[in-house]
Parts: sequence; structure tokens; C-alpha cells
Amino acid sequence: MLSAMGLGGGGILLLYLTAVQGVAQLKAQGINLLFFIPIGGAALIMHTKNKLICWKIAAPAILCGIAGSCLGVLVSSKIGSQQLSKLFAVFLMFISAKELIASFKHKN
Repeated sequence: MLSAMGLGGGGILLLYLTAVQGVAQLKAQGINLLFFIPIGGAALIMHTKNKLICWKIAAPAILCGIAGSCLGVLVSSKIGSQQLSKLFAVFLMFISAKELIASFKHKN
């Protein structure tokens, strides 16, 4: 149900780790990345094997993603876990509102 609303497994894992297990936001994000990297790598290998990736588009996106990840690590290490949790909550609310508004626009 949640994935149908645009919240993927990573978001659910973060919510579970922080809200239910009491894990600090930064640590929870690290755990989330540990799950994502091997799964993303396997998907990349399979899609490359099936010739489903346009590398002219994918290569710049991958490079920007790596740069953004590095920047995110630097920023998140400078702010506390509580601020990071609050920023993540605001981000989720913003994305949720955006998706909700978009769903009403597509119905009309």
C-alpha cells in the first residue's frame, strides 16, 4: 500500500529504524545505504546485461548522484541527528503533499 503511494522500501526502513527501533537518523541512513548498494548494483548489472540502460543519460546521472551523496554526507555530519530527523520529516511531508496534489490533478 505504501509503495503504491510513492514511499519505497528505503523510506519504510528509515521510518521503522528511527520511530520503532530508536536508531539515530544518521545511523539509520547508513544502514539503509548498506541495503541499497548491493541491490542497486545487482539491478545495474541485470539491466546492463539486458541492454536496458542508455549510458549517455545514465553516466551523468550516476556522477551527479555520487557527488550529491558525498555532499549529503558532509552536510549531515555537520548537523545533529535531531535536525536531520526533522529535515527528513519535512522532506517526507513535502513529497507526500506533492504526490497527493498530483494524484488529484491526474483524476480530472
